[in-house]
Amino acid sequence: MKISDIMTRGVQTVTPDQSIHEAAALMARIDCGALLVNDQDRLIGVVTDRDITIRAVAEGLPGDTPVSEVMSQGVRYCFEDEEVQHVAKNMADIQVRRLPVMNRDKRLVGVVSLGNIAASDSNRASATVLHGVAKAH
Repeated sequence: MKISDIMTRGVQTVTPDQSIHEAAALMARIDCGALLVNDQDRLIGVVTDRDITIRAVAEGLPGDTPVSEVMSQGVRYCFEDEEVQHVAKNMADIQVRRLPVMNRDKRLVGVVSLGNIAASDSNRASATVLHGVAKAH
């Protein structure tokens, strides 16, 4: 089974020049704690509620601070044509709960989460990723 069979499509993103206020408002509206940062259809980072809290609010930065100033770069990802078991092992090894999904042109096409893998028909993949993520916490 391929990641494209189980991933979530239509992922909400922000651009690096959007404000942290806009990012936080979008997080509140869609009830999530992390947004991918996309620049002209290229994934360049991720901004989390923790990034906004620690890197902006705690430092006294204003709400109009660009996302690019507080986001994390070097985002790990997987490809849509990879096997679910392979990605589950990778997620377990790097102890993450979700990964952006790219096509082979490195364009963002979705996101795969622990929930997507758990809901798949692969008990082996579910056990792999759950075991790896559980080690981190």
